Amino acid sequence: MHYTDIANWALGKGLPVHIASQGGRYGYADSAETPNVQTTTATFADGTLFTCEIRGRYSNDEGGSKGGNLFYGANGYAVDAICYDADGKEIPDENPPPNGDAVLLHLANFRDAVRTRNRAAVPAQPIDGHVRAGGLGLVGACDLAVVGPAATFAFTESRLGLAPAIISLTVRSRLSDRALSRYFLTGETFGPAEAERMGLVTKATDDPSLIVDDLLVALKGCSPQGLAESKRLANRDLLVAFDRDAAGLTKLSARLFASDEAQEGIAAFRERRPPRWVPPT
Repeated sequence: MHYTDIANWALGKGLPVHIASQGGRYGYADSAETPNVQTTTATFADGTLFTCEIRGRYSNDEGGSKGGNLFYGANGYAVDAICYDADGKEIPDENPPPNGDAVLLHLANFRDAVRTRNRAAVPAQPIDGHVRAGGLGLVGACDLAVVGPAATFAFTESRLGLAPAIISLTVRSRLSDRALSRYFLTGETFGPAEAERMGLVTKATDDPSLIVDDLLVALKGCSPQGLAESKRLANRDLLVAFDRDAAGLTKLSARLFASDEAQEGIAAFRERRPPRWVPPT
């Protein structure tokens, strides 16, 4: 899914008008739900056809990458975030991050966007579907969150050698201590009813649009000043946590992403295999 999104962003054509996708999980006897073999074909309004193929357990390297995106152009190609000319020579980044740390810059961007509540600060659009990683941070940042019956949630960072550091800024004040401990530590998947029970979302319902309509009617009856001041009161603890902890948690997240253990966890996830710390069965 993530690689398909990246390829779609690179095309710069917006959302497709038609999508067909099929696949499944093969080669493993486990309880995982994510397909490790999947082919997706999308058609755009101008007739462009885009196909993304995901091969899991049994796959060869492509351009030196075991998992990622390869982009071929008239004057060179790119493997993930590294560009090469037609002769295979690496092309230096003309716009490197100011502090030389792309992960740290990205995390700071996410943190600042949530802190200011400015959607334009995040180069993405809201989506429907399963909620993981930074998506959980965005849910926690919402004043009101309504989800349908098909939504699932999981703090999977601990399974990858990471921790939900930046995410914790927005979800700690929403969740009970027991729920926080369980799902931060185990990485278990939970559904809409549990998300509502623990306080992650406002309402889990079979028809989210009806609840959203009711909430909008209620909000329209409130004064701008009343809403603004009530919002500040409701989010006081969250904003205090941002001012106190954001910088340190951003550095922690960047340090974990750069660690050998996290690299092993991410590689295992990409290759659809257990990481080395999981005991053999």
